[in-house]
Amino acid sequence: MRLELLGSIRAWNEEGEVPLGPPKQRAVLALLAGQANQVTGIDQIIDGVWGTDVPQSAVNCVHTYVAGLRRILEPERGRRESGGVLASAGGGYVLSVAAEAIDAGRFALAHMRARRLLSESDRAGAIGAYEEALALWRGDAYANVPGPFAALERARLHEARLTAVEEWAEALLSVGRHTEAIAALTDMIAKDPLRERLRWLMMLGLHRSGRRAQALAVYRETRQLLQEELGIDPGTDLRRLHQQILSDHAALALRGPDPGAGASGAQGAARAPALPVRPAQLPPGARNFTGRAEELARLRNVVEREYGEGQAALAVIEGPPGVGKTAVALQLAHQLGSRHPDGQLFADLCGSHPDRAPLGAREVLAQLLGGLGIGPDRLPDDLPGRTALFRSLVHGRRMLIVLDDAAHAEQVRPLVPRGPACVLVTSRRRQFGLAARDGAYRIELGPLAPRDSVELLARVVGRERVTGQQEAARELARLCGNLPLALRIAAAGLAAKPALSLAELVVDHATCTARLDRLAVEDDVAASLRTAFDASVRSLPEGAARMFGVLGLREQQLITVPDAAAAADLTERAAARQLAVLADHHLLEEVGRERYRFINLIGLYAAECARGSRTDPDAALDRLRREPAQVGTDVLGFMFSATDCGS
Repeated sequence: MRLELLGSIRAWNEEGEVPLGPPKQRAVLALLAGQANQVTGIDQIIDGVWGTDVPQSAVNCVHTYVAGLRRILEPERGRRESGGVLASAGGGYVLSVAAEAIDAGRFALAHMRARRLLSESDRAGAIGAYEEALALWRGDAYANVPGPFAALERARLHEARLTAVEEWAEALLSVGRHTEAIAALTDMIAKDPLRERLRWLMMLGLHRSGRRAQALAVYRETRQLLQEELGIDPGTDLRRLHQQILSDHAALALRGPDPGAGASGAQGAARAPALPVRPAQLPPGARNFTGRAEELARLRNVVEREYGEGQAALAVIEGPPGVGKTAVALQLAHQLGSRHPDGQLFADLCGSHPDRAPLGAREVLAQLLGGLGIGPDRLPDDLPGRTALFRSLVHGRRMLIVLDDAAHAEQVRPLVPRGPACVLVTSRRRQFGLAARDGAYRIELGPLAPRDSVELLARVVGRERVTGQQEAARELARLCGNLPLALRIAAAGLAAKPALSLAELVVDHATCTARLDRLAVEDDVAASLRTAFDASVRSLPEGAARMFGVLGLREQQLITVPDAAAAADLTERAAARQLAVLADHHLLEEVGRERYRFINLIGLYAAECARGSRTDPDAALDRLRREPAQVGTDVLGFMFSATDCGS
């Protein structure tokens, strides 16, 4: 079992993360975890969970909560079995877990190791240990746990965290890593503005990085705050540092670089610039952008709410190929530009690129750090080092980061900083992991509303060519699946032929035996709907790709689990799993319990490919039923050859 207490309480067993139930049940688990491997009496549990407001049924409630936790944490354990992770002992209960299985325990161990390394003059090793310890924090400890025990532990662990941050910042300043120290101190001062040691370190870091005026401003702000809140003046240490900064005292100079600091790993951050470059990397937004008012309003509300709570905003825009995810992300990014005066970063993660594999987080960080002014000679070699440097440079700054076309959560997580940043992610896949673990807000885009589709056509080709042909415009939008990419391609073709009427274009599309051929721009893979669909199918796992091929051969509008199972010669459970994968990749749409249908033009793509394949569909399907492992590539051949599809 694994437990997290340094934030909202969370638990995992061998099956994955488990729901911990109601607040009081979480409080019981938190108390037992805080006293792991020790017997905790019933009375102690009651005092820690309810305090002075104890109900008459408290003892029975404790037994009920413990029974619930046992079912959650050890589902295979029998009701009458003894021992296990959560056991009865000595008139109470004991939670038996190793210190390393609880993040608070790992934090304490890493903190102690950092102090030991400092005492041995290993500053580089100590800094790494401090960073390991502090990286475990996800928010306030015991954040979603009620009761007196949780409140006391929250305060105790907060103090331990502040102490670790102070020691880490002091170690960073001792090796000249001022930018990182300032970033960390900014965040902690916002959480504990009256703690003078944090402000002392902030003033020293600012002074050493050449920001003397800002260092003096911190002192003035501190003095005013202490007088207003407590009616006192700053302490002796702060006043002395203030005078030394005013006189530019030699005692404040850095005595020399850490001999253990190198250019690789996290130590590469030692050579980061004091003031990062202000990047402006956003591509231009889509011209004639139309619709999506509701989606944009929801996303703006999320950003405003997260900023109001002092957190980084993380939003994921999902949807099928051609639905306009990047256009929405850039439209929102440009609207929010004034909110992010420290710069905007953009990276294409190539999650569904037709010719490239998805980029790893290490490669993407090289791009982002380059945008912040970090040259190749200053770039750490490893992913943890690049992540630490990136987060240190961006921390505390109002920056906007757009990560386009993500394949999976592990691409994204190292690219999300703390502090007042806004991160917008687009993906063709449902990013449940980012939502569950990282608190991302997910929004799924569907096709445009018919009226917005017609409006987009009018903006691209000119209103005079749509006036009086509303019915034809609506029919063209329907033939394009109301997908922005398809609509723009069709409109561009119409704009290039002034003599062609909208009604004639509709007839051309409706009677074409390979309609997707009309929805492509020659020599531009980015403007081809078939290429976009093909890239999505190529990214599927083998089982889901085989299921997609079978469904394309059947050409049915409504897809049920039993029908899919029979067609693919799978159990219904296995077929349901593959259909869910296709839905997660936005290649199918779930329209009811165990009922699916192809999304817009994707069904046409699958059917056209089946008809244009050299493989006989009936024979291929028969062989698939007999020998699925051997003939999968025959059935799927039509999907992976753009030259065969629809020819």
